[in-house]
Amino acid sequence: MDEATSALDNESEHLVSQSLERLAAGRTTLTIAHRLTTIRNADRILVLSGSNIIEEGNHEELIKKQGIYYQLYTSAGEAEQN
Repeated sequence: MDEATSALDNESEHLVSQSLERLAAGRTTLTIAHRLTTIRNADRILVLSGSNIIEEGNHEELIKKQGIYYQLYTSAGEAEQN
C-alpha cells in the first residue's frame, strides 16, 4: 500500500490501521508511508534514501539507534505538538 492513510485524520487513520492489522495477520504486507505512526507497529521497517536501505529494524530498535528514523520520528512528533 502506498500512503493509504495520508489524507485521513488521526481517528480515521487509527481505525484503518486496526482493520489492516487484522487483515494482514499471517501475511506479508508492504506499506509505504511518510506518516511514521502508520508503520510504528510493523515487524520490520526499512528506511530508504534514493534506492538504498540506510536503516532497518523495528520501531524500538530504530529509536535506540538514534539515526535518521529517530530524527524523522522526533521531528514529526514535535510538528504534531505545535
